[in-house]
Amino acid sequence: MNEPTSNENSNATTRRDFIKRTGTLAAASALAGTAIPYVHAAEDNTIRIAVVGCGGRGSGAAVDALTVGGAVKVYALADVFEEKPKQTFASLKNSFADKVDVAPERLFTGFDAYQHAMDSLRPGDVVILATPLAFRWVHFTYAIAKGLNVFMEKPLTADGPTSKRMLKLAEDAAAKNLKVGVGLMSRHSRALQELHKRIEDGEIGDIILMRGYRMHGPVGFFSSLPKPAGISELMYQIQRFHSFLWASGGNFSDFYIHHIDHLCWMKNAWPVKAQALGGRHYRQSPDGQTYIDQNFDNYSVEYTFEDGSKMLFDGRCMSGCADIYSSYVHGSKGLAIASKQNDCGLPSSTYKGQNPNRKSQLWESKVAAEDQNPYHNEWKDLLAAIRNNETYNEVKRGVEASLVTSMGRMAAHTGQQITYDEMLNSPHEFAPGLDKLTADSPAPLQLAANGRYPIPQPGLVTEREY
Repeated sequence: MNEPTSNENSNATTRRDFIKRTGTLAAASALAGTAIPYVHAAEDNTIRIAVVGCGGRGSGAAVDALTVGGAVKVYALADVFEEKPKQTFASLKNSFADKVDVAPERLFTGFDAYQHAMDSLRPGDVVILATPLAFRWVHFTYAIAKGLNVFMEKPLTADGPTSKRMLKLAEDAAAKNLKVGVGLMSRHSRALQELHKRIEDGEIGDIILMRGYRMHGPVGFFSSLPKPAGISELMYQIQRFHSFLWASGGNFSDFYIHHIDHLCWMKNAWPVKAQALGGRHYRQSPDGQTYIDQNFDNYSVEYTFEDGSKMLFDGRCMSGCADIYSSYVHGSKGLAIASKQNDCGLPSSTYKGQNPNRKSQLWESKVAAEDQNPYHNEWKDLLAAIRNNETYNEVKRGVEASLVTSMGRMAAHTGQQITYDEMLNSPHEFAPGLDKLTADSPAPLQLAANGRYPIPQPGLVTEREY
């Protein structure tokens, strides 16, 4: 609902950098079990878009859609923070005047704003779900009931119960012929698509090890001080969602899912278990105030696949340390650089042996300028599927990627080895009942007697993350 932009590290490229630039759920829909038309009446084939969550991610996804989407227009905007829809409207209208048709009465605010925004669309239109992940299942449920195609931002889940819920919703959406894209844009990188094919064809042999690194200074709402006056505890936690596991899965899930996802794609498999470590070195601000968020400063995870091969992931949010932000695939015959920089930065390349130098290089990606932006590509692919009535549903894979990411995070937070099945079947739901949340509801995370939020304690709290 509110995505930070001003304090992001220059090496932590986001969607925005790349292009420069909840209420009670409805009862079963009368549309349930029916296929949704993929285009509208011949007199109006323009696809209307509603944005639910008007922070940087929601507004950025709208920019991507308007940039490459052809006959599309933004029709409604919704957020829990009153100023956000107005700000997004002004920004979009300034850049895409003829593609923004949002009357004042379609600027919605509050915990039921998502319903009003989707109610303003027609079956077959598109809703962008870009709030913190905790609300994803709530909003997706309503979108399915309304017969809407969906683009949803990553991650999709942070715990086992919501993962199971989302997997069932993926089936419900498929049964109604809805097209659903997930913001794991690496899968739409034309360079990584070519690399995936080359690895499948044996260019670097059997995969024996993969490595991912996202190590840079603090970004987003990574660390938080005590709640200031003038905002409720609930709204504070939603606003600073990176700081709270219930809202985002913490910085681990929100920042690191891209590398974990695209490396598992290269392997065509999800790991079966994870062991990990991590810690918080700095708990005070420069002026001596104590940070009270739930994040670790650094994480190191070893994932194991069914065949025994490994994937290592290191993440760090610490100033003054060496920045590394790239990913690698080691095979029995050679090496691949998947992301040269950032989440899926060009070019991808392969090498004979394990030393990535020009002499040993086998291939380097060459992508046409119009296909180099994976954020644009994911919208091109989704909208093409809608217009051509092609099967398109990325939710199951998105949930699995989110679950594997959470598996590594839980391993670090508990100090235990966590299997895929243990993560999926963990009974700890971070924030139950979000479909009934109102502005007067208590926050899902409550302060302890010492004035701090509960934090992970590896080895002491081992059955759940806090």
